[in-house]
Amino acid sequence: MYAIIESCGKQYKVAEGDIIFFEKLDAEEGKKVTFDKVVLVSNDKKVEIGTPYVKGIKVEGKVVCHGKGKKIIVYKYKAKKNYRRTQGHRQPYTKVEITKISMPAAKTEAKAAEAKTETKKTATTKTTAKNSEKVEA
Repeated sequence: MYAIIESCGKQYKVAEGDIIFFEKLDAEEGKKVTFDKVVLVSNDKKVEIGTPYVKGIKVEGKVVCHGKGKKIIVYKYKAKKNYRRTQGHRQPYTKVEITKISMPAAKTEAKAAEAKTETKKTATTKTTAKNSEKVEA
């Protein structure tokens, strides 16, 4: 099972047990974080696509640590003008371990109940069709 979530202006494909590097989040280390902006959810059997988000689905994770990425060098240069500027940058990040992709229990129970009622309806329509054939004959 996997999901595509939207966070920090980007979309991430996550599954249970994955470790994802997000842009800096306002959460302390060891705390739980929930992502409710789920764009897509896929089981082994079914794919649900949101418009724009899938309702009732939540992805939970645990903040492992905060840190800074590798340093990148920003170098500005203008030819023949003796203009050179060097600047470094390290992007802060939050390392999150995805613990659970949860579907609401009511939604799965409602689908199961709906499937049971559909099977009952089809069974009753078949029996009424057989009874009507017997009456006509």
